[in-house]
Amino acid sequence: MSSHTDPGSLPSPATPVGRDGLRALLAEPQRAVIGLDFDGTLAPIVADPERARAHPEAVAVLAALAPKVASVAVITGRPAEIAVRYGGFAGVPGLEHLTVLGHYGAERWDAVTGEVTAPEPHPGVAAVRAELPELLDKTGAWIEEKGGRAVAVHTRRAPDPQAAYDALRAPLTELAGRHGLIVEPGRLVLELRPPGMDKGVALLTHVRELSATSVLYAGDDLGDLPAFSAVDDLRSAGTPGLLVCSGSDEVTELRKRADLVVDGPGGVVSLLRALAERLT
Repeated sequence: MSSHTDPGSLPSPATPVGRDGLRALLAEPQRAVIGLDFDGTLAPIVADPERARAHPEAVAVLAALAPKVASVAVITGRPAEIAVRYGGFAGVPGLEHLTVLGHYGAERWDAVTGEVTAPEPHPGVAAVRAELPELLDKTGAWIEEKGGRAVAVHTRRAPDPQAAYDALRAPLTELAGRHGLIVEPGRLVLELRPPGMDKGVALLTHVRELSATSVLYAGDDLGDLPAFSAVDDLRSAGTPGLLVCSGSDEVTELRKRADLVVDGPGGVVSLLRALAERLT
């Protein structure tokens, strides 16, 4: 569901529960959590993930918004340190309330300390990584390393990206299962990672740690669905929430479940800017 608005103004969500979530956030922002995916939400999707960077206005907007809320949490499948670097988040005045939850919450970086905390990597990741080259031979797919905590197989640069994606899904699922991992599907990417952590678990944990009274979550891809479900669970338990989809032509499922659809990372930044201005 979407809502149209003039640039710079705060849009009205298209659902009653979404409007309740926005109203609660505006009423008590100092107890609100703003949860944001990185790739496709704060940063435009690019063919080479190593070239991904936050929208050029994102850091300034987050620095204006973060002091007014309990927390801004960037929740990503990337290693926390990589998201911090590609986002340009380190050492920015005003971002003291920023936390990056990397590897779906397995890693945590806090702007206040500038340090990453994380458990030991799952041994299955190294085992899977060793078998992937033979499995991917001649498919046109390529491997993205994720700090030893996950590995992603991208097909965006294959001759037929969707066909390569479809052909690899079953064998990669079998490979992951043999080593105690799961496969997380995304926009022409299949990520092999340990079970037990997802963006929903990470978001719920963060919201409960802070005793937040409202939550906004913005995402763009299938990996954000657990966070959408977490917000639904919070709403059912009495904590208002707002679900935002960073719209694209590649994934439509989030659009159907969102209270508000904006136009990609630029639209997310505009929404957050309008929110920061309203809270002044």
